[in-house]
Amino acid sequence: MCDITPLFDYFIISTAANQRQSRATADEVRILMKRDGAHRRNIEGKDSEWILGDYGDIVLHIFTEEARQQYDLERLWADAKKVDWQSFKADKSDSE
Repeated sequence: MCDITPLFDYFIISTAANQRQSRATADEVRILMKRDGAHRRNIEGKDSEWILGDYGDIVLHIFTEEARQQYDLERLWADAKKVDWQSFKADKSDSE
């Protein structure tokens, strides 16, 4: 993302089945990021269909399926380089 915007390096888009699952996901991400030394700067939409978590260089979006289709951030940010998070996860697991 840093080639497109100076505001952040990574943009994570995820989908939850409902608002309760969205809140639980946002809470778990906050716990894991804090454990790794990254603290959330802000959160928006905690009780809506779109939760945005600002972690500085990382911005997390958690949508319900309907909201994800409506806002279609993948189309808006289509020029951004996609990161294969599954291979990153595997690489990190191998080094532990």
